[in-house]
Amino acid sequence: MHTCTRTPVPATTMRTLVASVLVLSTAGCALSPGEGSSGPVEEMTAEQLVRATEVHEQTGMTLLEGPTFAPDGDLRFVDVAAPGEEPNVMSVDTESAELSPVFTAEEGSYTSAQFSPHDERLYLTDFAGGRIVSITPDGEDPEEFFSGEVEGARMFPDDLAFDEDGNMYISDMSGYDEPAWEEKGRVVRLDRETAEPTVLAEELPPPNGISFTEDFSGLWVGLYGANEVDHYTLNGDGTEVLTSHTAIHFDGGRSRIDSIAVDADGNLYQAIHDEPAMYVYSSLGEHLATVRVPEEDAEGLSSVTNVAIDPGTTDAYMTVSGKDGGHIYTFDALAEGTRQSNGG
Repeated sequence: MHTCTRTPVPATTMRTLVASVLVLSTAGCALSPGEGSSGPVEEMTAEQLVRATEVHEQTGMTLLEGPTFAPDGDLRFVDVAAPGEEPNVMSVDTESAELSPVFTAEEGSYTSAQFSPHDERLYLTDFAGGRIVSITPDGEDPEEFFSGEVEGARMFPDDLAFDEDGNMYISDMSGYDEPAWEEKGRVVRLDRETAEPTVLAEELPPPNGISFTEDFSGLWVGLYGANEVDHYTLNGDGTEVLTSHTAIHFDGGRSRIDSIAVDADGNLYQAIHDEPAMYVYSSLGEHLATVRVPEEDAEGLSSVTNVAIDPGTTDAYMTVSGKDGGHIYTFDALAEGTRQSNGG
């Protein structure tokens, strides 16, 4: 019988952790790819919507990320590897597959995007610059929301999620370029008004994906450096982790977990780096489905980084990249999309 492990949390929560250990020991905490306890894993094939980018000569790659639906109904997404003269944020009409540039920055490497429920601006994580910037849905009026150190250390912001009030939760991938046992990663909360940072968890294998549960009571955090997804239960205002445990192990060999989205039923959509696939788990860790690109496309594509499910529908769109360029693929999600499944 597998025993769940716990990720480090502030010492002030240790008493709560001890009190809840019996609850954690009964959680459905670990399944490997292909193990669906409720029955066979559904194999799904996504369809290509559009080839959005080619490999950039200047950077030697292209990497699409951060898909999110804008108020105009079109899908916004970022190209992490875009050189200075190429758009960092692009848009696609999912009906016509027509592409258009939205925002081009003079500097920065943007790894995720999501619209805030507080001001409806599009927030972008600048991984290279250690910043959070925001723009209007049309790519105008760029503003720096956060920059600088957090508790004396530079942040490497990768993915983000908003609570219902518009406070921001960020996966800090510090230590990403070091061996996995160098546990320097953090989960950081930024206040929506002041951008004041609060470290919710630290000394982590570098985290990547982050998403709220369907009821906003907790967070799913994907540890890129450990190939596992952890579950954090939060206090009422989301400023402290009350309990944490390892929820899902991903036995991916050389592939690693990337971004996370959650649908209206609480299912997790786990993107995979170094494999053009997405694994779907129930909130109890059951491996429900695997979404893959068509076999004839797989050779030229190496990673699925993220997904957005159009809120109120089951129309899902995932960002896929490799030597054949950056693409948007579409498939039918297992349940309808919500804010948690629209960017990050």
